[in-house]
Amino acid sequence: MGIPEFKATWLPLENAFYRVALYILEDADDAADAVQDLYVRLWISRDKLDGIRQPKAYGLAMLRNICLDRLRHEKVAKSESLKKVEFRIADDDSVLAARETIRAVEKAIAKLPDSQQKVLRMRVFENMEYDEIASATGFSEGSLRVMLSAARKTLRKILENERY
Repeated sequence: MGIPEFKATWLPLENAFYRVALYILEDADDAADAVQDLYVRLWISRDKLDGIRQPKAYGLAMLRNICLDRLRHEKVAKSESLKKVEFRIADDDSVLAARETIRAVEKAIAKLPDSQQKVLRMRVFENMEYDEIASATGFSEGSLRVMLSAARKTLRKILENERY
């Protein structure tokens, strides 16, 4: 399957895929990441997609599996993190730890490319919607979702590397 056929067949289904992912995952960012993963997998296997008669059904089945994998992974991660949580009364140490965390996040954001920094700040700190960010920056909403996903993943990696 070539690029024009792929675009004509699969890209019009993006909104339907996103709505299903949002319904399953109940989080807009996770849903956007799941749809992005779906499109990556579809693109990688594009040579095998010519025989698909019902692309929407095929894509939804793949998306469902991606979402379920994410939910399983999240459940395992939450149970492991709960084991590590220490309950304590808020004191000066916890305030200092919170300040250090904020500083670490600010430093990590500063390491992102300028466009990702700008978009991330608009979405997270200014609580802007995708259409507002798109009109302010000139990026398409799809590009914004990809940029935000990449920014979040990079931040996680930076913060994990600094903790250990």
